[in-house]
Amino acid sequence: MDLSATSATAMKESSMKDHKRLLLIDDDPNLILLVKDYLEFRGYEVITAENGREALDILEHDVPDMIICDVMMPEMDGYTFVEQVRQNERTSWIPVLFLSAKGQSADRVKGLNKGADVYMVKPFEPEELVAQVESSLKQTIRWKEHQTKGGENGSRIQVPFDVQLTPTELKVVQFVARGLANREIAEELNVSQRTVESHVSNMLGKTNLHNRTELARWAIENQMA
Repeated sequence: MDLSATSATAMKESSMKDHKRLLLIDDDPNLILLVKDYLEFRGYEVITAENGREALDILEHDVPDMIICDVMMPEMDGYTFVEQVRQNERTSWIPVLFLSAKGQSADRVKGLNKGADVYMVKPFEPEELVAQVESSLKQTIRWKEHQTKGGENGSRIQVPFDVQLTPTELKVVQFVARGLANREIAEELNVSQRTVESHVSNMLGKTNLHNRTELARWAIENQMA
């Protein structure tokens, strides 16, 4: 075994965890205590909230690197909370991991469609939770590095400074940036494909961009998606 390589890997992983803040949301105080202790033992800083509404208040002044969220909670459930997170430009990029006692395929699909990046079923192994957290954080790092290189190698998309999107247009452009076709976006928003096409056309007119690819790149560069 190459000890120097192993040491370098450990140092890299340790560095990745430095200053990484996780927002943990669950109405079960016992689960909060256990998961918080385990994640802190593994080197993460953990902020906690009892429900989605309390978590939104935290996000007003503190933007974590990742969110771990229960689905069924009082005040505001996980689905509503994640929809709010995805609609806010400041928080739309944050990876979200859903924890749920519901493990049916339909439940997983619903959670992912609502905006979660990972869906885990309770009870779960702590090691698996940590692995999912680390995987999501690494993916975010790769995305940010790609964005940085893109900025160095090519100019940013230029649009008029006073462009304003409607709430529906913002939802549509987020789906465009995720690579969804107009038909798929229509299914997500429960509207006709013609309506989605109209929104895309309106945004191209507002931004003076030429196609969906440029629209997606503009949304990503401005952290809308």
